[in-house]
Amino acid sequence: MTEQAGPLDGVRVIDLSTVVMGPYAAQILGDLGADVIRIESPNDTARRGNHHRSPGMTPLSMNVNRNKRSVSLNLKDDTDRERALRLLDSADAVITNMRPGALGRLRMTYDELAERNPRLIYVHAQGFRGDSDRAGNAAYDETVQAASGLVDIANRALGMTNYLPTILGDKVSSLTIVYSLLAALVHQRATGRGQHVEVPMTDTLIAFNMVEHLAGHTFEPPLGPSGYPLAMASSHRAVPTKDGLACVIPYTPRNYRDFFAAAGRHDLVSHPLVNGEVINSDDAEELGLLIEECSPALTTDEWSRVCAEHSIPMAPVLELETAHEDPYVRDGHLLDVVEHPTEGPIRTIGIPVRFSATPASIRRLAARPGEHTEEVLRELEVMA
Repeated sequence: MTEQAGPLDGVRVIDLSTVVMGPYAAQILGDLGADVIRIESPNDTARRGNHHRSPGMTPLSMNVNRNKRSVSLNLKDDTDRERALRLLDSADAVITNMRPGALGRLRMTYDELAERNPRLIYVHAQGFRGDSDRAGNAAYDETVQAASGLVDIANRALGMTNYLPTILGDKVSSLTIVYSLLAALVHQRATGRGQHVEVPMTDTLIAFNMVEHLAGHTFEPPLGPSGYPLAMASSHRAVPTKDGLACVIPYTPRNYRDFFAAAGRHDLVSHPLVNGEVINSDDAEELGLLIEECSPALTTDEWSRVCAEHSIPMAPVLELETAHEDPYVRDGHLLDVVEHPTEGPIRTIGIPVRFSATPASIRRLAARPGEHTEEVLRELEVMA
């Protein structure tokens, strides 16, 4: 860990959010050098769960709360609420995912906070758009996957209505919070004024999904069905090699011909589907089945070498249980073991972005609930 300043050095962000979406966004800002203060109660669901050495220090909470200071305040208590307001007075930005009704009862709406601190960037993330009839509805990643069309995409492609086994809506919304806050920060630096920024999860994921899946419905009237043909093909999946699993995705006609030749299937090198100027996405289903038929001819390592030689997109399937042993992961310090001051040896997720002049850094590991309350309150007294 290092004390080197990142590109957001000097920016203060108050994390007034729970679970994953807001905390993950705030952690990224902390990785980039911001002073992030998390105001939390011990009832955050991310603080509860299995696999912990100390109360509240669950894997999920530790993976979204590094590079922050944790302050425990009961916002329903007048004294603690006033402390929180003073922290917000000192901040450049706040991130919250409280429902509008709760923010109103706490008198922490944008208008109320902006009156005290006109420079404040107020990022409000919630399940649904604030001017919609669903504005106050409860929302979780699964409801957003359904409301954004993601469940329909999976059902049409795979014939299954399972939710994706990753909290995609939360994490895509986290990234949207980050870039939106940074854009508002540029405006704040130029004008001295903050603003209200709303990030609805459902709207965010609809926009995310429709980039490729709007497809023929991009035009009015439609020129074809919705759904990106390659991704909707049931054969669009990792394939078996002689000794494992890999993603092998020939892209150009030349890629396909080189792939079939390496597999010893010279009969397919002259296949009409791979001898035109481009690959027709409507042929994705048939070509996917041919890839799967040929892939067991070589081991994963052999395919790695062949595909690298012929510029065929390919990657071995990373298995979660042994991810930390993978050379790419290990050499990139993406899952290093470090010594946590209270939790002992832990595996921490690396920072994926690299800056040449202002590198991001892990300056402090996830804090215990309320660990920095006294420290931050002392700073408030000095500021007074």
